[in-house]
Amino acid sequence: MRNSPSSFGFAFDATLDVLSSVIVLWRYSNAAAVHSAHREYIRACVVLGVVFMLSSLCILGKAIHDLSTKLLPEVDNFLFSVSVVSGLLCAVLAGLKFWLGRVLTSRALITDGFNSLVGAIMGFSILISAEVYKNHADVWFLDGTMGVIIGLIILAYGVKLLKDMVPRVRQTRNYERFE
Repeated sequence: MRNSPSSFGFAFDATLDVLSSVIVLWRYSNAAAVHSAHREYIRACVVLGVVFMLSSLCILGKAIHDLSTKLLPEVDNFLFSVSVVSGLLCAVLAGLKFWLGRVLTSRALITDGFNSLVGAIMGFSILISAEVYKNHADVWFLDGTMGVIIGLIILAYGVKLLKDMVPRVRQTRNYERFE
């Protein structure tokens, strides 16, 4: 669907999923340096939390604008197929990340798995929204509403990430002062 706030949100979330996965991969790329890279990892998570919040504001702004101007989405078969494939892939990735997170007792991997799960839900929500709009054009607002929900989920995720990581940054600073 062109002019779709939920598609815009999904694209942002896919980018954020890649960024969070890169941070987790970077964290575990050198097993010997895991403890020495802890401070940088926490700072990267804080930056990621800020990026999540900023992108959610962009998504919310577009979705609210499209709802207020009654911009109708255009159904597109390419996006339809991409939503199916990416929804399935994100679901598989989420399962793998949850499993690895439990095996490695890694909160970062479990959090990254949550982000992939949100991506899967968004992919399928675009699919559902497009199908409903195709059959019932009077429900044009469903796509914009999904965009608002996607934006709020990403905002909540960013706030949670900051809420968890900012105290750790302060704790790391205090620890460095005592050394």
